[in-house]
Amino acid sequence: MSGDDDQPDGMSRRRFTGLLGATGAGLVAGLAPSGSTAKPLRPPNLLVILADDLGWADLSCYGSPTIRTPNLDRLAASGVRFTQGYAASSVCSPTRFGLYTGRYPGRLAGGLREPIAAATEIDGIPRDHPTLGSLLKSVGYHTAMIGKWHCGYLPWFSPTRVGWDEFFGNFGGAVDYFSKVDLEGRYDLYEGEVEHPDLRYYTEILTEKAALFVRRRRSDPWMLNLNFTTPHWPWEGPGDKTVSAGLTARIKAGERRVLFHTDGGSVKTYQAMVEDLDKAVGSVVSALRGSGQLEETLIFFASDNGGERFSYTWPLSGSKGEVLEGGIRVPTLVSWPGRLRSRQVVHEPVVTMDWTATFLELAGAKPDPSHPLDGVSLVDHLTHGKPVPRRDLFWRMKDQRALRRGDLKYVRTPDAADHLYDLAVDVHEQADLARRRPEDLAALRAAWEAINVGLLPYEA
Repeated sequence: MSGDDDQPDGMSRRRFTGLLGATGAGLVAGLAPSGSTAKPLRPPNLLVILADDLGWADLSCYGSPTIRTPNLDRLAASGVRFTQGYAASSVCSPTRFGLYTGRYPGRLAGGLREPIAAATEIDGIPRDHPTLGSLLKSVGYHTAMIGKWHCGYLPWFSPTRVGWDEFFGNFGGAVDYFSKVDLEGRYDLYEGEVEHPDLRYYTEILTEKAALFVRRRRSDPWMLNLNFTTPHWPWEGPGDKTVSAGLTARIKAGERRVLFHTDGGSVKTYQAMVEDLDKAVGSVVSALRGSGQLEETLIFFASDNGGERFSYTWPLSGSKGEVLEGGIRVPTLVSWPGRLRSRQVVHEPVVTMDWTATFLELAGAKPDPSHPLDGVSLVDHLTHGKPVPRRDLFWRMKDQRALRRGDLKYVRTPDAADHLYDLAVDVHEQADLARRRPEDLAALRAAWEAINVGLLPYEA
């Protein structure tokens, strides 16, 4: 850990784990600074916020030159900002598979879809598969999801069938922000598994629902997955009702895939969307503070993959859909006021599945032995400043592959060419070392193949 305030705050590991799992709720001894006389606390609430297609440098605390995100900047200042946070994939639904299962997306058939685009009986998280929701629920957590699911469609798949007590949101990958119409012209806003009519701006609706949720005081701890669709296309700001009406009319006229909106949007609109997202996060955190639960709640914020058309990702190369850094490196923030030291900046690489393992350990929940996790818990890192365990980070898409070991990164691009980069000196991934360091290339390629053997194969 490094940065302005990079020293751990002396939290006692023994005090942290002493009561872990002692009851059905897995009571956790308080993560108060050493010397505190605070009595043991219940496990933390978990507010897990995902943005959608937000680029690595789209927040002002990550260097955006034009977008202002004061609420997310304050969240970063109150806790830990990760400069090398990675998504499990460079597209939407596989990363969500990674977060909800704690495993490589390619371990399930639905994780092979990049992303899921149609309702089928195999493309989703099965009812019998353990999830972050079901494992937390088993130790007494109340679990809810508000926003984008994108891990399988009705009538086969739903968050409430795999561990979430409540769901309000959209099942698919994208909807018009006002009409809630998806790529195929279907209405996609549900409460549970029942359509819910609401034609207001989607980010506003999700913010309102989340604020109401966190204001509900409970005796048991809770986890809320708050999954915004912002700033995913269609690029519509809060005042763009006329744009929405035009898109909806074109969908009804039979123009397929119009929500891709390749002829619309602008840098200005994108800026408005991200700044509205920042305002939304600020409103939810304010509601949490007003409920008196801020210091009882760990807040996590990240994007599901790298940025797209209007995103700012300098100095990274690549974007959504690519395993270059711009497609998989994402803004990642963690805050737990009074429990984690503020103004920390971490330069060690972490990935989506690590957060699943971390949330489970904080809650006193154990992974299902029949479905071992592919991430590592970061609890010791967050509470003691211990190094993140060294291990390979792995990505796979149908026509691409990548593996990171230390600062070296192996990449195979869609043209089937193999590349090797040293991210310590070449984060832009331009200086290909494949010919100069063939032994390193071979070692990383072999490591990628060894992990890949354990995953489901793509269909021919």
